[in-house]
Amino acid sequence: MINKIKIGIIICDRYRRCAGGKCLRAMKNKEGAFSRYKNKEIELVGYTSCDGCPGGNIEYAGDEMVKNGAEVIHLATGLVVGYPPCSHIDTFKKFLEDRYRIEVIIGTHPIPEKYFTTHTSLGTWEDPQWASLLAPTMADEDVRQDYN
Repeated sequence: MINKIKIGIIICDRYRRCAGGKCLRAMKNKEGAFSRYKNKEIELVGYTSCDGCPGGNIEYAGDEMVKNGAEVIHLATGLVVGYPPCSHIDTFKKFLEDRYRIEVIIGTHPIPEKYFTTHTSLGTWEDPQWASLLAPTMADEDVRQDYN
Protein backbone atom coordinates (compact mmCIF):
# COMPACT_ATOMS: atom_id res chain seq x y z
CA MET A 1 0.00 0.00 0.00
CA ILE A 2 1.30 3.45 -0.93
CA ASN A 3 1.10 6.13 1.74
CA LYS A 4 0.59 9.79 0.94
CA ILE A 5 2.93 12.51 2.20
CA LYS A 6 1.96 16.18 2.08
CA ILE A 7 4.77 18.62 1.40
CA GLY A 8 5.41 22.32 1.03
CA ILE A 9 8.18 23.93 -1.00
CA ILE A 10 9.82 27.26 -0.21
CA ILE A 11 12.00 28.74 -2.97
CA CYS A 12 14.58 31.53 -2.91
CA ASP A 13 13.01 34.87 -3.76
CA ARG A 14 15.66 35.44 -6.46
CA TYR A 15 13.67 32.84 -8.39
CA ARG A 16 10.21 34.13 -7.43
CA ARG A 17 9.10 34.01 -11.05
CA CYS A 18 10.10 30.36 -11.31
CA ALA A 19 7.23 28.21 -12.53
CA GLY A 20 8.56 25.28 -10.49
CA GLY A 21 9.23 23.03 -13.47
CA LYS A 22 12.35 21.34 -12.10
CA CYS A 23 10.90 20.93 -8.61
CA LEU A 24 7.62 19.52 -9.94
CA ARG A 25 9.39 17.21 -12.40
CA ALA A 26 11.65 15.88 -9.64
CA MET A 27 8.63 15.46 -7.36
CA LYS A 28 6.75 13.51 -10.06
CA ASN A 29 9.80 11.34 -10.90
CA LYS A 30 10.90 11.06 -7.25
CA GLU A 31 14.38 12.36 -8.04
CA GLY A 32 16.73 14.53 -6.02
CA ALA A 33 15.47 15.17 -2.51
CA PHE A 34 12.15 13.56 -3.44
CA SER A 35 13.80 10.14 -3.90
CA ARG A 36 13.13 9.60 -0.18
CA TYR A 37 9.44 9.17 -1.08
CA LYS A 38 9.89 6.25 -3.52
CA ASN A 39 7.05 4.30 -1.90
CA LYS A 40 4.75 7.22 -1.22
CA GLU A 41 2.38 9.41 -3.11
CA ILE A 42 3.36 13.09 -2.84
CA GLU A 43 0.82 15.86 -2.50
CA LEU A 44 2.02 19.45 -2.79
CA VAL A 45 0.11 21.64 -0.32
CA GLY A 46 2.10 24.86 -0.66
CA TYR A 47 4.65 26.54 -2.92
CA THR A 48 6.03 30.03 -2.32
CA SER A 49 9.17 32.11 -2.00
CA CYS A 50 10.94 33.17 1.18
CA ASP A 51 10.13 36.81 0.20
CA GLY A 52 13.78 37.81 0.01
CA CYS A 53 16.52 38.25 2.56
CA PRO A 54 16.26 37.71 5.41
CA GLY A 55 13.21 35.52 4.73
CA GLY A 56 10.21 37.61 5.70
CA ASN A 57 7.77 34.98 4.42
CA ILE A 58 9.27 31.98 6.25
CA GLU A 59 7.03 32.34 9.30
CA TYR A 60 3.81 32.90 7.33
CA ALA A 61 4.59 30.24 4.70
CA GLY A 62 5.37 27.62 7.33
CA ASP A 63 2.17 28.38 9.20
CA GLU A 64 0.05 28.19 6.03
CA MET A 65 1.69 24.97 4.84
CA VAL A 66 1.18 23.26 8.20
CA LYS A 67 -2.45 24.39 8.26
CA ASN A 68 -2.80 22.80 4.81
CA GLY A 69 -1.48 19.51 6.19
CA ALA A 70 2.21 19.68 5.29
CA GLU A 71 4.20 16.98 6.99
CA VAL A 72 7.52 18.03 5.46
CA ILE A 73 8.77 21.34 4.08
CA HIS A 74 11.44 21.37 1.39
CA LEU A 75 13.74 24.36 1.06
CA ALA A 76 14.29 24.37 -2.70
CA THR A 77 17.55 23.52 -4.42
CA GLY A 78 17.81 27.14 -5.56
CA LEU A 79 18.74 28.11 -2.02
CA VAL A 80 21.99 26.13 -2.32
CA VAL A 81 22.79 26.56 -6.01
CA GLY A 82 22.10 30.29 -6.33
CA TYR A 83 25.07 32.58 -6.07
CA PRO A 84 25.77 33.24 -3.40
CA PRO A 85 24.00 30.35 -1.68
CA CYS A 86 21.41 31.40 0.90
CA SER A 87 23.15 32.56 4.05
CA HIS A 88 19.92 32.06 6.02
CA ILE A 89 19.20 28.44 5.10
CA ASP A 90 20.25 27.02 8.49
CA THR A 91 18.17 29.65 10.30
CA PHE A 92 15.12 28.87 8.11
CA LYS A 93 15.48 25.15 8.77
CA LYS A 94 15.89 25.54 12.53
CA PHE A 95 13.04 28.04 12.80
CA LEU A 96 10.55 25.94 10.82
CA GLU A 97 11.45 22.75 12.70
CA ASP A 98 11.22 24.44 16.09
CA ARG A 99 8.12 26.55 15.50
CA TYR A 100 6.03 24.00 13.61
CA ARG A 101 7.55 20.71 14.78
CA ILE A 102 7.91 19.67 11.15
CA GLU A 103 10.70 17.98 9.23
CA VAL A 104 12.58 20.34 6.91
CA ILE A 105 14.62 18.97 4.00
CA ILE A 106 17.22 20.99 2.14
CA GLY A 107 16.63 20.60 -1.58
CA THR A 108 14.10 19.59 -4.16
CA HIS A 109 15.37 18.77 -7.67
CA PRO A 110 18.85 17.43 -8.48
CA ILE A 111 21.56 20.05 -8.81
CA PRO A 112 21.91 21.08 -12.48
CA GLU A 113 25.34 20.57 -14.05
CA LYS A 114 25.81 24.29 -14.79
CA TYR A 115 25.55 25.10 -11.07
CA PHE A 116 27.69 22.13 -10.06
CA THR A 117 30.44 23.24 -12.46
CA THR A 118 30.33 26.88 -11.35
CA HIS A 119 30.33 26.18 -7.63
CA THR A 120 33.08 23.58 -8.02
CA SER A 121 35.20 26.08 -9.95
CA LEU A 122 34.59 28.81 -7.35
CA GLY A 123 35.18 26.46 -4.41
CA THR A 124 31.84 27.46 -2.90
CA TRP A 125 31.05 24.04 -1.51
CA GLU A 126 34.51 23.00 -0.24
CA ASP A 127 33.65 23.53 3.42
CA PRO A 128 32.59 20.17 4.97
CA GLN A 129 29.28 21.70 6.17
CA TRP A 130 28.09 21.63 2.55
CA ALA A 131 28.24 17.83 2.31
CA SER A 132 25.03 17.33 4.29
CA LEU A 133 23.28 20.30 2.63
CA LEU A 134 24.03 19.01 -0.87
CA ALA A 135 23.58 15.28 -0.27
CA PRO A 136 19.82 15.08 -0.99
CA THR A 137 20.19 16.78 -4.38
CA MET A 138 23.60 15.62 -5.56
CA ALA A 139 23.40 13.34 -8.58
CA ASP A 140 25.64 11.87 -11.25
CA GLU A 141 26.64 13.94 -14.27
CA ASP A 142 23.94 12.51 -16.57
CA VAL A 143 21.17 13.52 -14.16
CA ARG A 144 22.80 16.92 -13.55
CA GLN A 145 22.90 17.48 -17.32
CA ASP A 146 19.27 16.47 -17.58
CA TYR A 147 18.34 19.21 -15.07
CA ASN A 148 20.33 22.00 -16.81
